[in-house]
Amino acid sequence: MVVFIVGPTGTGKTEAGIEVARAAGGEIVSADSMQFYRGMDVGTAKPTPEQREQAPHHLIDRIDPDEPYNVADFHADATAIIDQVLGRGHLPLVVGGSGLYVRALANKLDLPVAEPDDELRTRLKEFARHSGRQALHQRLAKVDPISAERIHPNDQKKIIRAIEVYERTGRPLSEVYSEDPEPTDRYRCLMFGLTCDREELYRRVEERCDRMINSGLLKEVQELLDAGYSPDLQAMQAIGYKEFAAFLRGEVSFPEAVETFKRNTRRYVKRQLTWFRTEERIRWIDILEQEPVPIILSAIEEAAGPR
Repeated sequence: MVVFIVGPTGTGKTEAGIEVARAAGGEIVSADSMQFYRGMDVGTAKPTPEQREQAPHHLIDRIDPDEPYNVADFHADATAIIDQVLGRGHLPLVVGGSGLYVRALANKLDLPVAEPDDELRTRLKEFARHSGRQALHQRLAKVDPISAERIHPNDQKKIIRAIEVYERTGRPLSEVYSEDPEPTDRYRCLMFGLTCDREELYRRVEERCDRMINSGLLKEVQELLDAGYSPDLQAMQAIGYKEFAAFLRGEVSFPEAVETFKRNTRRYVKRQLTWFRTEERIRWIDILEQEPVPIILSAIEEAAGPR
């Protein structure tokens, strides 16, 4: 059995996961697409060293910001770790808010494995520079209209990745999103989603963003740039990093960077909710009305009993 604790940003997944792991003899497998990267701690809200001492954590600080990593890599790494945890007689807890990564573990997906093509990416960036992002977006629409509809014309990173997947595999990236996959048969999945009403979520986002800024997010971004990591890297396009990198390059004012950071985080929360609402196996827990940990532990105990 594998337990999933998912949901939008700011709902306390990290804390709940640690408590469940301590009580149930579990090990945590991160399903956060940005916590893989070393040196990106504040802006990804990684578990602190103290928190990581309370329960084993996996897939955190795994690669450098300039190393390529995609959902297929994650699936291979995470399933291997889950098998090892089960082999030790422990309970794997998949904790995180990256919808596609969770979906890849909980279901059978025919993932489009496409290694990064630096030459193609350079050509596409040059095309966007000369012809504009709208033209790049139209280029995507010709080969993958569904992805083009889903991806904003200004989101150059995602447009390029979608074109790259098509060019390398001959298969539109949107096929993965549109599939109605079968649940995985590698293990039993017990899935929980933490949530609360939208107004409270956005209040938590505001507090979370302020906390990151006060904890040194700007300094962290500056250190990454000083270390030679390009702001065009996939990792540096993460929310919080791209906004403050733009400020440090003099492209926007600090108040503009802060407001964009918060707005993009709110939009991300909305996308997370959309992703997870499609998964019928998730048992939703309103964190304002119920304590998640006792509910999860009770369900684990029941699921582990006679079948």
